[in-house]
Amino acid sequence: MFTAFFIGNIASGKSLATRYLASRGAWRIDLDDLAKSLYEPESEIVKELACAFGMHILDEDGCIITSELAHSAFCDSEHTELLNQIVHPHVKERLARMLVPPVCCAASGSSSSLAVVEISVPKSFVDIFDLADEVVAISAPEELRRERALSRGMQLKDFDARSQAQPSEDELCSLADYVIENADDMAGLLSAIDAWAEHHDIALKEPSDASFRLQGVQDKLGAARERA
Repeated sequence: MFTAFFIGNIASGKSLATRYLASRGAWRIDLDDLAKSLYEPESEIVKELACAFGMHILDEDGCIITSELAHSAFCDSEHTELLNQIVHPHVKERLARMLVPPVCCAASGSSSSLAVVEISVPKSFVDIFDLADEVVAISAPEELRRERALSRGMQLKDFDARSQAQPSEDELCSLADYVIENADDMAGLLSAIDAWAEHHDIALKEPSDASFRLQGVQDKLGAARERA
């Protein structure tokens, strides 16, 4: 199985990239979702988070209230770093177990030839990049990412706070083995991902997601018009 880590700053398109590949048969792991799956009541990680950020981040059943945790953790870079120091070691341990056979084979299904891992905080995971065959950066200019985030309903102050805690685009790309520029539309990004997969001789299935299938039809129609 070929394993690729996809990194990117907020609103870069890395989630779209990994969802697209999942729709085409890849085994997708989102580290943000993986972290949330570890938030079991009374678990060590939940106790550490409550101690660091306050009991108000827990509901009456002892479960993490993700909105409260986000509000407390992303208020400034110091609190964000504290969150990362608590959560990331647990996530790394779980991810390493998931990617090592036979767990990876059982979890992904025997038909998967590609595993994609979505990483939002790449600098904190550099020490496990050797688990991947390749690190792929999805890069887009900050102004464009800001526009995308605001169009999705994110508040400007929230975007700026998260963006300031992330690496510059140059720093991000320096961490990667392969860079995909996402300064165009969705069709351009999906085409670039297809080219990346073809470069590695990774066979992809037809998209299972209807929106991606529709995009493929539109691309073919556009190409036909250009040839006409």
